[in-house]
Amino acid sequence: MATVLVADDDPDVRDVVVFKLQQSGHEVLVAEDGGAALDLARSSRPDLAVLDVMMPRMTGLDVCRELRADRATAGIPVILLTARAQEGDIESGFAWGADDYLTKPFSPRELDSRVRAVLARSRR
Repeated sequence: MATVLVADDDPDVRDVVVFKLQQSGHEVLVAEDGGAALDLARSSRPDLAVLDVMMPRMTGLDVCRELRADRATAGIPVILLTARAQEGDIESGFAWGADDYLTKPFSPRELDSRVRAVLARSRR
């Protein structure tokens, strides 16, 4: 399957996301904050990144922006995972370059479906 970077500062959410993705056959790279996520993305070049928006050091939006600004990582698809569900927050996520936006609380099955869909679109 794919290599997926998961970055979330909440260990409970992170564990659920990692478990579901591993259950679906993905290799998962884990970061606890935005800075570590950016470092992992640059060094490992995952097939997809699932980023919490509100993290220490760098937000998921900042990580997304940095990925898009670097030619080496610009093609990594990004799903933002966040409790921020206002229409303006969602618009900002897409404006910063996200490929999808999933609000918390979320269904692990929906996350898996969105990961599959984004990966399929990126492979075309």
